[in-house]
Amino acid sequence: MQKIDIHTHILPKDIPDWKGQFGYGGFIRLDHYRPCCARMLRDDGKSFRDIEENCWSPHRRIEEMDEAGIGLQVLSTVPVMFSYWAKPTDATEVARYLNDDIAEAVGEFPLRFAGLGTVPLQDTDAAIRELERCRASGLLGVQIGTNVNQLNLGEDRFFEFFKACEELGMAVFVHPWEMMGEQDMRKYWLPWLVGMPAETSRAICSLIFSGTLEKLPNLRICFAHGGGSFPSTVGRIDHGFDVRPDLCAIDNQVKPSSYFGRIYFDSLVHEPKMLEYLISIAGADHVALGSDYPFPLGEAKPGEMIESMGLDESTKELLLRGAALRWLGADESGLWFAN
Repeated sequence: MQKIDIHTHILPKDIPDWKGQFGYGGFIRLDHYRPCCARMLRDDGKSFRDIEENCWSPHRRIEEMDEAGIGLQVLSTVPVMFSYWAKPTDATEVARYLNDDIAEAVGEFPLRFAGLGTVPLQDTDAAIRELERCRASGLLGVQIGTNVNQLNLGEDRFFEFFKACEELGMAVFVHPWEMMGEQDMRKYWLPWLVGMPAETSRAICSLIFSGTLEKLPNLRICFAHGGGSFPSTVGRIDHGFDVRPDLCAIDNQVKPSSYFGRIYFDSLVHEPKMLEYLISIAGADHVALGSDYPFPLGEAKPGEMIESMGLDESTKELLLRGAALRWLGADESGLWFAN
């Protein structure tokens, strides 16, 4: 079976000096301090993350994919590169550079990679223009953050972007970033362990309660890390919706749990019992293998947990391949539809 990993991150090998070009800081640069290794540095020189060759080299990625039995990776940028805080014209240039690099990898290895672009979501019109350019370059969707400068995704200003994604048939992958409360929990890696799951639930609830998902029934949208804390707290969310409709149901009268079976999740929950639960409420056809390759909080051998759980073959096929094809807009033979 050709396994498809929908949650993987990639960067260009070389990143321009955007601080020097734009005249202000906040951007990431790479320091290739030794062969096959680099540091992602912020403008103040502080290290954000160390990465290795597999984060920029398609050839090295393919070697590791073959070792793990992955037939195809869906490529997306590292979320810190979203640059929603930057001036829209500058963020557009950053997005174009990152998207062109992903499109180049997909073009060179079309049987091994599919691509998701990034867009300057702080400017809806600019984001739609870059979305259209992504589609024209062969990318199958976009990755976006869970908030835009702490604005929730359900805000009216973002609706036209999601509508354009639906109309263009572009898949949407929502990844946590800029976690709310991050400054209050720096110790113990809590932004990644606690903030990320809550941040993803925030995005899901905002898109449901605002009516965005109700108005766009054909939007193919997937949430990273198994939907964060949303699946495990949906009972509380439903209860709040029932007992305080004056606060929760003001823009959408459809119960939050009703959206299971309409929205997609990746499988990255790290615990077999949690994955069993996610499958039971979302359906195996809406849960797709995602590893967060090549980062340490991901699954070291993509798909290993799914394959170890004693699932029946039809369920495994959906988790390892079928749900991904459906979310991306592909037929069952693996041939991509022409968007």
